[in-house]
Amino acid sequence: MVRFAFVTALTALMLAPIPAMANSDPLIIAHRGASGDRPEHTLAAYELAIDQGADYIEPDLVVTKDLKLVSRHENELSGTTDVANREEFEHLRREKTIDGQRVAGWFAEDFTLAELRTLRAKERVPASRPANTRYNGLYQVPTFKEIVKLVRAKEAETGRKIGLYPELKHPNFMLEVEGIDMVDLILRELRDLGIEPTDPIFIQCFEVTTLRRLNQRSDYKLIQLIHPEGGPVDEPDMRYAEMVTPSGLEELATYADGIGPWLGYVLDPQTMAQTTLVTDAKALGLKVHPWTLRKENGFLPASLQGEGGPADDGQWRLLWGAAIKSGADGFFTDNVKEFVGLVGEGD
Repeated sequence: MVRFAFVTALTALMLAPIPAMANSDPLIIAHRGASGDRPEHTLAAYELAIDQGADYIEPDLVVTKDLKLVSRHENELSGTTDVANREEFEHLRREKTIDGQRVAGWFAEDFTLAELRTLRAKERVPASRPANTRYNGLYQVPTFKEIVKLVRAKEAETGRKIGLYPELKHPNFMLEVEGIDMVDLILRELRDLGIEPTDPIFIQCFEVTTLRRLNQRSDYKLIQLIHPEGGPVDEPDMRYAEMVTPSGLEELATYADGIGPWLGYVLDPQTMAQTTLVTDAKALGLKVHPWTLRKENGFLPASLQGEGGPADDGQWRLLWGAAIKSGADGFFTDNVKEFVGLVGEGD
């Protein structure tokens, strides 16, 4: 994630107790599962997140050659699997231009599901999460169907509803370059799995056209993701920064049910003071789910980093407390257990 510089002058302000939420506690969205404790996008990470108290789990979805939806952070596989060490797949190494970026590696859309299932997941950011590397090689790449099956099993076990928050990764590239329509795939999969728009599910994407198509074809709740830089690849004249303006939010509200903004849009990068984004969005009936709350030094602004290296905990409570005070409806977090505890302290 993009770091933002915070001044330390307001640290004392952030030490104030976190008040109870006026209406209800924010949703706890497990970002790629309990990815602070297990390699991301594995069934183990999702199950642990549920056990720790997550309201929703978030699988990033990519597509296999035989049109199966599977969960990976990116369609390029070498960062999250052992594919680079598998000689039998060396012939599948490619270079592709994805959303304007030249990327070399191995791509999910070039593997059948059977081939993909022979790979094993690994920790994506070992410098920040060295403890997670002990699980390298243990887990397969899960299908979306398997994730849903896990959720239903945990619902039966716990007696509580657990939401799904899938993100469609690079659907414009997949459609224009690979000829694969992820909108068709996700809608068909949801229908086949019996997941209704009234169930706890949000579908998210950084692209606008994809969300507009989903809005036209379904009643699922849709979330426009908002990056700190650039603009949607499918709308080259549009900038993400414009989406968080009052007029931008009004336009966004015509096709989406909420926004998933970078946290820096909610808290001023220089002062940690709240911006008006949450209030402006809620006035239009939009949900606000910022990303991403993490506790390690490697993900925190310099002013909140503690002693030690990137894997050691920093002063995350200060940042998370400020985020909760913003009144956003929910947050993506890699550290579900800690967030559950922090929210509980405010009750």
